[in-house]
Amino acid sequence: MAAAVSLKPAWLPRRAAPEALTLWAVCFGATAISFVLAPAVAKAVATVGFLYLPLLSMDRRGEDYPDYGLSSRQLGRDVKQFLAVAAIVFPLFIAGYVAFAWLYPALPPWVRALTPYTGAPRFHFRLPADFAVLAVDHLFVVALPEEFFYRGFLQQRLSDAWPGGRILFGARVGRAFWVTAILFALGHLAIFQVWRLGVFFPALIFGWMREKSGSVVGAALFHAAANLLVQVLDASFFGR
Repeated sequence: MAAAVSLKPAWLPRRAAPEALTLWAVCFGATAISFVLAPAVAKAVATVGFLYLPLLSMDRRGEDYPDYGLSSRQLGRDVKQFLAVAAIVFPLFIAGYVAFAWLYPALPPWVRALTPYTGAPRFHFRLPADFAVLAVDHLFVVALPEEFFYRGFLQQRLSDAWPGGRILFGARVGRAFWVTAILFALGHLAIFQVWRLGVFFPALIFGWMREKSGSVVGAALFHAAANLLVQVLDASFFGR
């Protein structure tokens, strides 16, 4: 009996990793250069790059955004996933933030220099200015583009190149998962703030949500909500 023949060309997986890493490098470089030359447009450059650079390779394969998890087809399940993960993670994060704020004045100066904070924390609940506008910005300008580019496109293309991995709570966690989280953290250095490397840790949650659901929408909702939570805590404890 003849062996089954794969319909996917053998060269596609081999090209997946170089393609993904090249597009990441282009996006990183464009954001860094724009931040140096015109900081006011750096965010827009990054957003456009995240949403449209992957089309350069997607079009060649006849693919579209839903092929990489950006779709409203399973919105109900995505919202439920977001709420479930948020119910577990956010209380733990708030407790950790409060402990950090309490310990902050006792930290060595060089440690405080690696954070975005100044002054002594004093709790007074407040929302950041223009909170509604900020919420729209974090969902549609920050979270959705970043989740599509990193968890949707990069993580999937790297998984094509490096399949496999262990199952963790129902989601496959392999080499592509970890490399995507590292690239996400490094990508935030495009605006030259070393403390942003800390986004590696929430990236693990975003990546797991993507692997678990096959969609980036739940991760984007969680990403935006997490950003807003940090904004509220920063404003309430440090007046930022």
